[in-house]
Amino acid sequence: MITKSVSPGTKTTRRKADGAVIAVLKSAQSPTTVTSSIDPEVRRQLVATEAYFLAERRGFAAGHELEDWVAAEAAVDSQRQEMQAA
Repeated sequence: MITKSVSPGTKTTRRKADGAVIAVLKSAQSPTTVTSSIDPEVRRQLVATEAYFLAERRGFAAGHELEDWVAAEAAVDSQRQEMQAA
């Protein structure tokens, strides 16, 4: 029998992840120029954070790592495009 261990600490929510992603994206853009590219390392960190939160919501069940990463890339790129359009 497999049981799921739940920590008594506070859970991190997606809302916090979105806020962090938006804050980093805002800081990555220069106020005088809006570029169509982002530092690859900054993007990788944003995607990794988003993928972590996706996995957390699933209870860190194994076997969905690639799916989480691809979904996280799409979310980060979408948020970035929305910010550039604004």
